[in-house]
Amino acid sequence: MRILLSNDDGIDAPGLATLERAAALLSDDVWTVAPSGNRSGFGHSITLRQQFIVEEVSNRRYSCSGTPADCVIAAMHWVFRDDIKPDLVLSGINEGRNVAEDVSYSGTMAVAREAALCGIAGVAFSMPRDSKAYGDEEIAWLAARIEGFWSARQDWAQDGHWLSVNLPRSVPAPMRAARIGRDKCATRVIIHAEDARSASIEPLADRNYTTTPGDENSLIDSGIASVTCLNWMGHALVPARALSEPDDALEKAVA
Repeated sequence: MRILLSNDDGIDAPGLATLERAAALLSDDVWTVAPSGNRSGFGHSITLRQQFIVEEVSNRRYSCSGTPADCVIAAMHWVFRDDIKPDLVLSGINEGRNVAEDVSYSGTMAVAREAALCGIAGVAFSMPRDSKAYGDEEIAWLAARIEGFWSARQDWAQDGHWLSVNLPRSVPAPMRAARIGRDKCATRVIIHAEDARSASIEPLADRNYTTTPGDENSLIDSGIASVTCLNWMGHALVPARALSEPDDALEKAVA
């Protein structure tokens, strides 16, 4: 199985290193194409009418000056241009949860979404910023979950769908299908300078942590890994009712 990894926190992010360790337990054919620096909040933007640079930094690891979605594009059109395309694309592990409206803003989501648009199974992983570090036990648990998603891909990786997985602060942990919540990020900004005609504005990643029973925040804060199945139009693979009581497809994926 050929696995491609990327993220939006950058090639040197600890979460990416964790995901690489887990992927290495499943395959000896693991590749990474990740942004050269932090690209959080870039959404699914791609570079048009200008160039971006991709360069090998170590064996099967590439740094990309473009966006997270550019990383997948670079992999498909250059790294694997004359070779076998990946079977599975993994994104993350994002530093910070990706819930509710974050699905639209997140570059972590864009990696898995771009994979889905290419007809490849994609899974995006995120975790709270105050999560515990992963040792061998946690890495083995994560690898087993990835293997489970891969085994169940016929049930969720179809028609442009991908998975968003929000890990709790500590694993091993139970895993459940989540209802998509409502929790707006960037609810505050800092105005660094302003005059009558201009302003220098910095949006903050703050959020209200709004939650209702069964949504992503509810599960994360209960110590449960949450899984949502999305597609490029933002719709779930199964109705919202079934997400709170998973049907066979998602039940297989999170088992």
